[in-house]
Amino acid sequence: MTVAVWEAVRRRPLGFLCSSWPLRAWAFLLTGTLQGAAALLLLAALLLVGVGLSVVGIGLVVLAGVAVLGVPLGVLERRRLLLVEPVPLPDPHGSLPGAGARAWLRTRLRERATWRELAYLLVQSLLFTASGLGFLALLGFSLMLLSTPVVVWAINPDTVTLIPGQAISRPLAALPGSAVGLAGLVLCAYTGALLAGVQVWTAHLLLAARDEDLGRRVVELTRSRARLVDAFEAERRRIERDLHDGAQQQLVALSMTLGLAELELRGQHPAAAELVTRARGEAKRALEQLRTLVRGIHPQVLTDHGLPAAVAELALRHPIPVSVDIDLPDRLPGPVETAAYFTVTEALTNAAKHSGAAEIAVAARIQGGKLVLLVTDDGRGGADPATGAGLQGLADRVAILRGRLIVTSPLGGPTRLRLEVPCSG
Repeated sequence: MTVAVWEAVRRRPLGFLCSSWPLRAWAFLLTGTLQGAAALLLLAALLLVGVGLSVVGIGLVVLAGVAVLGVPLGVLERRRLLLVEPVPLPDPHGSLPGAGARAWLRTRLRERATWRELAYLLVQSLLFTASGLGFLALLGFSLMLLSTPVVVWAINPDTVTLIPGQAISRPLAALPGSAVGLAGLVLCAYTGALLAGVQVWTAHLLLAARDEDLGRRVVELTRSRARLVDAFEAERRRIERDLHDGAQQQLVALSMTLGLAELELRGQHPAAAELVTRARGEAKRALEQLRTLVRGIHPQVLTDHGLPAAVAELALRHPIPVSVDIDLPDRLPGPVETAAYFTVTEALTNAAKHSGAAEIAVAARIQGGKLVLLVTDDGRGGADPATGAGLQGLADRVAILRGRLIVTSPLGGPTRLRLEVPCSG
């Protein structure tokens, strides 16, 4: 761990005195002393109130508030560290949007970072406050000695004494005292750097996010994204079911009704029959478009028969010949199956639009507990997955499943898409 103020002293021991670092260190120690004293008073008050209220049964609530007192102090301290640290410390706590007071308190009490922040509060309010007061006394005395000639010049010399019983009669006689004050300021510069560095080191130790905190937040974020994907998938299947059972059936009924009307009008009203025939054709085209839309949302064949049958159906409807070689021992988990299907769909769509390929091959196997899916075309190559949102969205979906999506497409071809997704949770 690198402490910036210590590095400044190490690199330029003499230049440090002429830089802004001493003033920054002094400001850091002064604000820390004030903050530590205020925290000590607040901590003592809360402990007294908690012990007093324990007789009426709510003392534990106050004591729990004492336990999380380090959380706001940690927020302030991480911001105050910017006086002497160029890089802010990461917050070890995860965000709790919409959480109530009880849920927030319960979550914070279970986090190790909360107890580390409480430990920092105790260290700052006791040790750092005491050392800060001693340092400020030394700094104040050094400044007083440095300004002695001015004081002698401004007021009656006979009232200014550096040595008990010996008055200073003229400003020049106070120069030795100024020299001592200047030496004291030099000492304060290095001492302030030392004390500030100790506080920064302690803050890094107790207030910074650790791997366990970051790992927990990554897990929470991954789970949150997975829940969003599951909710999106459930909503998409609901829309597909409503379209299949609702609008699609109504269009079928409309087409049948128009067919009956056409039969009735064909001999009696040829012009009206022609309009009905045209309307029936429009209804059939709308029905075909709706069926295509439903298959794009979530194909029923994927739900009923699995990935091999769904990809085989895609291959039959594709304008470029597609060979399918999918050999799976069992049905895949739903999210894996869906991700694989839409990866094939996107790859086939891109090949038809941009590759100029004459043949496409789709193959899938289970290797080492993972689904390994390959889609290869013999087109012109040069595909850039970063330019399209389709493959990028699929890559995000696959990342949530702890898998990866690799696209290789050199100029001249072939273009090869490889999907690897674990088949277990």
